[in-house]
Amino acid sequence: MSCPYFFPVEPRAGGSDPQSAMLPLGDLWTGMCHAVPGQALPPEEALIRPLCHLGYARGNCKRFPADDPGADAVRLTISSDDGRSLHLYYVLERDHHPFAHGPLEYSTAAGRLVQASVTETVGRQAEAYAASYLRRKERAASPVL
Repeated sequence: MSCPYFFPVEPRAGGSDPQSAMLPLGDLWTGMCHAVPGQALPPEEALIRPLCHLGYARGNCKRFPADDPGADAVRLTISSDDGRSLHLYYVLERDHHPFAHGPLEYSTAAGRLVQASVTETVGRQAEAYAASYLRRKERAASPVL
């Protein structure tokens, strides 16, 4: 359940291990905080895993807007993989309860979401999640030498 303001940029070196697979984005990602409008800032290093990646930063992160009426966590899952596209489902949560939800489609050929109906940040989280999934799938299919 990532913070809804965390914009993943790239997988972190060494962040693709079995423990990181349990993270909401499937790997540990570097990124930017979009909590302050018009100011994309890198998160503090100590906050990336516990707040940016694990969400529920409201009241715990100085950048999370106290008056934000929206979600405080993003949850993603893959519902199907037909080889050409991934069908994902997202749930935005507030105070550990569903706030909004819906389906998303990720084109494996294009490497991006198709007609996303979510914010740019949540859409980028879905793309990062799909990319992590595809990396693990590719590694699992590769023969071990």
